[in-house]
Amino acid sequence: MAGVTLRNLTKTFRDVVAVNNVSLEIRDQEFLVLVGPSGCGKSTALRMIAGLEEVTAGEIFIGDRLVNDVSPKDRDIAMVFQNYALYPHMSVYENMAFGLKLRMLKGIFWQLLHYSEAQKTKREIRDRVLRTAQMLGLQNLLDRKPKQLSGGQRQRVALGRAIVREPKVFLMDEPLSNLDAKLRVQTRAELIKLHRRLGITTIYVTHDQVEAMTMGDRIAVMKDGVIQQRDTPLNLYNHPANMFVAGFIGSPSMNFTDARVVRNGNSYLLDTGLFRVAAPPSQAERIKPYEGKTVVFGIRPSDIFSKDLHPPGLIPGDGNIVRAFCDVTEPMGDRVHLYLSLDGRGPQERAGLADVDERGISASALIADVDAETGVQEGGEVELVFDMEKTHVFDKETEAVIY
Repeated sequence: MAGVTLRNLTKTFRDVVAVNNVSLEIRDQEFLVLVGPSGCGKSTALRMIAGLEEVTAGEIFIGDRLVNDVSPKDRDIAMVFQNYALYPHMSVYENMAFGLKLRMLKGIFWQLLHYSEAQKTKREIRDRVLRTAQMLGLQNLLDRKPKQLSGGQRQRVALGRAIVREPKVFLMDEPLSNLDAKLRVQTRAELIKLHRRLGITTIYVTHDQVEAMTMGDRIAVMKDGVIQQRDTPLNLYNHPANMFVAGFIGSPSMNFTDARVVRNGNSYLLDTGLFRVAAPPSQAERIKPYEGKTVVFGIRPSDIFSKDLHPPGLIPGDGNIVRAFCDVTEPMGDRVHLYLSLDGRGPQERAGLADVDERGISASALIADVDAETGVQEGGEVELVFDMEKTHVFDKETEAVIY
């Protein structure tokens, strides 16, 4: 086992900077997730760690060993690809054993000179494959070819091929993206259990923030080749460093709207023009320098409640009640997503109008994730209660968090 350290890692393709001066330490036995939108550089960073892309600048260490100039086969890593990359003419057993045979059986002349050692190695390969197949539930599929397998079974074979090598580091590049929704959830859980059982350092790349939140010991959020924030899933969710992280982590995304900071005695109000809410007293010192200025107010859909059905500890008052019209309801089982307008216009009047700009800021729309028992109807008016202690405010210019 070994940790992985990236120091000022950079990759350019002509004039395009795909990875920009990234420094990151992945601890031994840690499950770290690199997450971000398509094109942010996460897969390129993974391929540089694997040795499949040449490093433009910076250093990569696996354990204490600098591996910039080490070939991929000598880095003692195993990689799982998005498209399985199985050999179609080989059986499941042969696919899982192939990498081990290349690694452990050093050629026909070595086998002839050391017949007994070769036989011992073959037995070890067989034992590893059978043990891994049992672990992944593939023991009854070892004679099948990839075309005879489902997508989930193929993905388990690809995982098994990596596991049998017992490497220092696992690299996984969106391995679940080709699976259907139900199988993705099941395989996600299996991967977590496997990691806990094997304890091998794992770097996992995905664009799916739900995968990142449920799987990672820590998450590194990337945008435009730069790591925006690295932390535990809970800290990323509760304490985002900037608007990008706040909007990317969480589903549905955080609501953003411009608001002017107005002094109200010893406290402060956030005035959006369509509603006013009171900033938490605990954040007065942080927001004080922005008095009279416009900031970006953010609240997660799950922190918005109906006035008729809210947590016992949340008390409706003058500083946290907002009136809105419900344009659309989206039932999700025990929850329902409400698409709300704050300006009194209905969905027909608003047709063709953009409610959200390129940064995710809306002047007149909200999404709320509320209990299905709320009973809000489309086209009806609803009184909402904001949990102001869980709201966020961002600097409009830098997009960095204020509180």
